[in-house]
Amino acid sequence: MSLTSIRQTLIGLLSDGQFHSGEQLGEQLGISRAAVSKHMAALKGLGLDLFSLTGKGYRLAFPLALYDRDLLQGLAPLAPIHSFAVIDSTNQYLLERVNQLRSGESCLAECQTAGRGRRGKPWVSPFGCQLLLSMYWRLEQGMAAAMGLSLAVGVAVVEALESLGYPGVELKWPNDLYYEGRKLAGILVEMSGSAGASCHLVIGVGLNLAMPSREGEKIDQAWAELRHIQPELVDRNQLAARMITHLQRAMQTFELHGLASFVEAWNRLDHFAGRQVRLLMGEQEIRGIARGIDDRGALRLETGEGIKFYLGGELSLRRGD
Repeated sequence: MSLTSIRQTLIGLLSDGQFHSGEQLGEQLGISRAAVSKHMAALKGLGLDLFSLTGKGYRLAFPLALYDRDLLQGLAPLAPIHSFAVIDSTNQYLLERVNQLRSGESCLAECQTAGRGRRGKPWVSPFGCQLLLSMYWRLEQGMAAAMGLSLAVGVAVVEALESLGYPGVELKWPNDLYYEGRKLAGILVEMSGSAGASCHLVIGVGLNLAMPSREGEKIDQAWAELRHIQPELVDRNQLAARMITHLQRAMQTFELHGLASFVEAWNRLDHFAGRQVRLLMGEQEIRGIARGIDDRGALRLETGEGIKFYLGGELSLRRGD
């Protein structure tokens, strides 16, 4: 799915966060006010935080800095950056092109129509309200060497946010970012390859920036957004470029040294460190105290039988009751 040229132009006109009357917009676009109204309804359907006021017209809840590929490429020049207004999935876009890409190549979108999270859960991604970023990397050491990668990515994302003045973000094993006990972002690592050969990695990051309340109601867990940390959001192009460069740097380190280089930082940022937790394994539930991760990325859980280690997979970590 893609935006029509008229709707792309409308978003550009509205991106200043000011009121624009339907009559003025119609004149600029060469269409009727009724047609403007229909296009606005379609934009709301994409989750755009748009409202109208009689006598004033239409406006966005917040000014929107749309992605500027040329600006992004200048800020993060290591590898090509692809950007889209609307796409089915940034991860899928890269996965379908792994043989044409080079390590560090990225894909950004304002909106996803078929975004997915861990275990195939749908990812709610209204237009312009999140950082939706995927990056490709070719790992020469093969699939086995990718163990714990989502943990290293989590550290890189937190450090990118800290460098832009967003403190207090923590990590939840194995692939979430939390702020004040609520989910701020998710990480999805997908890979392909064969035994004994290099593997293709696609790293997806979905980070909440400023979510409309009606869209937030679709999320089935407590969530946070960058606006909760700092009301004045950093420019989205600056954020995306900083995230890309931190991820590229992290992947270079991971390729050379594996997860070991990230363990200390991950344990420092562990949201559940020293807390009672429940680990869900299908129908089984294990209770204990979270004691961070080891060099493989395994969760260290202190139980009545001593320290137990659990690797990723179909495991789910929850706060202890």
